[in-house]
Amino acid sequence: MFKKLSSTIDNAPLILFRIIFGLLFVCESFGAIFTGWVRENLVEPQLTFSHIYMEWLQPLPGNGMYYYFVLMGLASIGVMLGYRYRLSIILLTLLWAGCYYMQKTSYNNHYYLMLIICFFMCFMPANRYASLDVKLGRIPQKLTMPAAYSYLFIIQITLLYFFATVAKFYPDWLDGTFSKNLYGGLHNSPEFFKNIFAQPWFYMSITYLGILFDGLIIPLLCWKKTRNFAVIISLVFHLFNSATLHIGVFPYFALSFALFFYSPETIRKVFFKRKPIAVIEEGQTEKIPTGLLSFFAVFLFIQLLLPLRHWVIPGDVLWTDEGHRLSWRMMLRQRGGYTNYTVEDKATNERWSYDLEAKLMRKQNARLTSPDMIWQMAQYIKKEYAKQGRDVRVYADSWVSINQRPYSIFVDPGVDLAAVKWNYFGHNEWITVSPLGSD
Repeated sequence: MFKKLSSTIDNAPLILFRIIFGLLFVCESFGAIFTGWVRENLVEPQLTFSHIYMEWLQPLPGNGMYYYFVLMGLASIGVMLGYRYRLSIILLTLLWAGCYYMQKTSYNNHYYLMLIICFFMCFMPANRYASLDVKLGRIPQKLTMPAAYSYLFIIQITLLYFFATVAKFYPDWLDGTFSKNLYGGLHNSPEFFKNIFAQPWFYMSITYLGILFDGLIIPLLCWKKTRNFAVIISLVFHLFNSATLHIGVFPYFALSFALFFYSPETIRKVFFKRKPIAVIEEGQTEKIPTGLLSFFAVFLFIQLLLPLRHWVIPGDVLWTDEGHRLSWRMMLRQRGGYTNYTVEDKATNERWSYDLEAKLMRKQNARLTSPDMIWQMAQYIKKEYAKQGRDVRVYADSWVSINQRPYSIFVDPGVDLAAVKWNYFGHNEWITVSPLGSD
């Protein structure tokens, strides 16, 4: 196994991936500014919902976040061009990690995938060809790399598709409920497409084609005879999702992983016609630092475990949302609802309703259906009154709907959320029993 991982291959797939990866991050960085994403999520809100234990990470004041994303865009250009690559990719990784951990209001699974790949790219010799670093003489040109670098990306994307497939085997997906709701909610679509989206044959086809695509795309890419077919199917699938669901750069990002399934020589011949042919002898290997290989083995093992954790947490993950993130449970369910808070002064027992509209953006308020954000809001309220010298209890009146079912009470209304600790790896007992019938 180690010999196969250390076998020498042409580095063309990694070089091309670096260029595409950098370009997509350029689009993500500057696009977030021009579409208003930065303004809506990081500039206008009075408070942000950072990831738990990362509350110290807050947006820069004033227009600081615009400069933040401009800097991230410039770092992305550096990655794309291979200019001071190591500095550029480390800076990009840190900036993207900051953006990722800073807010959850607009959380997307592909943000997490992009963070993982940023991390991978920090260790990759991705600037050894077609880079300004080589052209300017900062580093010597190199035409090869260990096969392990390609396998790393292949294993990561395989884990994503595997768990995305498994997660779809639940009643609301299998009977077309989710797909019907999803496409029925695309109000900005032309009337012609709305009529098609409402047809049972359409949303049931989407339901099972989604399972087939996620479950079979990796095997089809691995087999040489079906590889081109798999890429064509991927192109159609991801472009359709891009056009209908408007999910940013993810469809194109997902497509880019196909590079690592093709033979390096094919990538070189198609995309780098001027690249010298690397002379690779049979059985030739390249040294990989043992520590680095061990580190990535542990990292991938953790990636295998994280999507399994909800199975050991009591309750239905569709209801509790515990273990949902970092598990590749993508485009899987609609979660709606509302939460209101009652504050009680411990000294006087006086009670009053907390005015969320004065504190939160509309989108933030709509996200108060996830337990971690509900708990965090209670903590914000507690701290707000603590600054006024008042010690308070905070109760939540929270109702949640899964896949447009009737609303059910989500939080035990008798629990003081300001006084409980967040259970990050287990079940939070103040979440009510699921009404979905699958606990």
